[in-house]
Amino acid sequence: MEQTKVRELQDVVIRFSGDSGDGMQLTGTLFSDTSALLGNGISTFPDYPAEIRAPQGTVAGVSFFF
Repeated sequence: MEQTKVRELQDVVIRFSGDSGDGMQLTGTLFSDTSALLGNGISTFPDYPAEIRAPQGTVAGVSFFF
């Protein structure tokens, strides 16, 4: 049976990003809620794009959740 090495880390940065409308804010919220429920200290920074949607695949329409 293969053994898995487990490493505990003090700080980790996880970023979700995608085109506007891809659900990155929802994904980030669900991930942070689940992580907090498991007892992890968490800090988030959602970054919302402009209200006008850019064409799909362009940098201007990217939504982030740090």
